[in-house]
Amino acid sequence: MTRITPYSSVHLVREAGVNTTIWNAIPSDEVIGKTKKVLETNGIKVTVTENGDNALSILKNLVPPGAEVMNGSSTTLMEIGYEEFIAGNETGWDLVHTRITAENDSVKRAELRRKSVAAEYFISGVTAISETGEIVGCDASGSRVGAWPFAAGHLILVAGVNKIVPSFDDAMKRVKEYAYPLENARAQKVYGTASIIGKYVILSHERIPGRTHLILVKEALGY
Repeated sequence: MTRITPYSSVHLVREAGVNTTIWNAIPSDEVIGKTKKVLETNGIKVTVTENGDNALSILKNLVPPGAEVMNGSSTTLMEIGYEEFIAGNETGWDLVHTRITAENDSVKRAELRRKSVAAEYFISGVTAISETGEIVGCDASGSRVGAWPFAAGHLILVAGVNKIVPSFDDAMKRVKEYAYPLENARAQKVYGTASIIGKYVILSHERIPGRTHLILVKEALGY
């Protein structure tokens, strides 16, 4: 079940002026299955599930007790209840984000944030997924995607099937024409300043067995 947050896309689409018909559609089971097969051929484990509640349960089971865990800021993670879950301090995990926010020294806090991309487990949303097997993430600073290529020991990605598009070119268009305008609208409300697309990361193949796991949810989640 999707949890609508104050910054879910439903509250921002009009302001952002985005086309939900093109970029936020739910694909057919055939397309979902095809995409899953291509991604797994590329070394990325994919678990397809029906809703956000199931996705959160799967995520919890993927991370062992005591593991070092960091996550990138993500509307998708908020909508499946992940941030509410970790706020309860009952995860049994070593939450790097808690250490970062507890550090009052700005220099030390920045250093902890930089090192956080190398956490044992890094959890993130994604921006677009192509049927041809590419997963695209983007961010202003890189803190949400710096772990993706290699740094994190294990990478757990969560995405709604609304992120699936036919080609890599479409994935890049989705970033610019849909995800960025929504994130920019959110940033204006939260930070009082515009966002930018500062860093792109594209996963097209995972060489380390079992490192990257995509939880693909049959709902429209995030941007």
